[in-house]
Amino acid sequence: MNPSLTVATPAGTVHATARPRENDAVVFDLGGAMRGTVHATGTHHVRHWDQFTAIRTCLGPVNAYQDSEPASDMLPRLARSRTGYHGSLILYRDSPDSRPQVSVRALESVAGNKPSPRTAMALTAVLRACAEHLEQHTDFSEILAAARERDTPALLRFLTWSVDYHRAEAARLEAAARASRPALRAAVTAWWTVAQWFTACPHPVLLLVLANQKGSLARAVDVQEWWGPYCLTAAADEHDRARNAAAEAASLRTQRRHRLPSHHRAQAGAPNTARLETA
Repeated sequence: MNPSLTVATPAGTVHATARPRENDAVVFDLGGAMRGTVHATGTHHVRHWDQFTAIRTCLGPVNAYQDSEPASDMLPRLARSRTGYHGSLILYRDSPDSRPQVSVRALESVAGNKPSPRTAMALTAVLRACAEHLEQHTDFSEILAAARERDTPALLRFLTWSVDYHRAEAARLEAAARASRPALRAAVTAWWTVAQWFTACPHPVLLLVLANQKGSLARAVDVQEWWGPYCLTAAADEHDRARNAAAEAASLRTQRRHRLPSHHRAQAGAPNTARLETA
């Protein structure tokens, strides 16, 4: 496969040359209208954390998910500019034969400024071209497998936290829904009490309390009528998110066990994450 590609951008023609693959990534050296490097590696689908089918390209020589920042002189910049940029792009497909889609993340200069529309289009075009080039590598499946191996421990930690978080949110919302029922009864009782006062002795102040306006009893009744059902619906959504996170964590563990030699498989299910497998 030709390691060089030519990318037409609004800023001019950019030449990108792929270095030999290093385990889970390929670094592209840029020339022509843009200088610097692009780091390309495998990653998970943007909506399915257990499916490593996507490509992440990053401005600079390191993975955007790593804590270390690339040296500023390695960040891509237009040929006649000293401003380096960082950010990333994920190229993914919803099915193997579907059209590729892209998600661009945080394109900005070292100083934290957004690039001009022209520069943003040029950076995006280069990131996408490098991603499409990586997708055609004969060892692309090996790149994805290496990315899965690299990211699975961190993903499992995140998904474990996510399950606990969404379950806690569901419990909080269900408690709020239960509390809304007596609150609604109290608000209705208060409204009828004031209505009786108004009937016995009409007064403009009582009329304001009864009217459906901010701070009134009628508004309190109105709020409590929708608040309880809203909390129950939101709680159901949180339960769905917790179940989805647990299922993705279980899927990642299964994939990891299938990749490990038999004498290492027993170590794959760590005790502190075993609770997800029964979620």
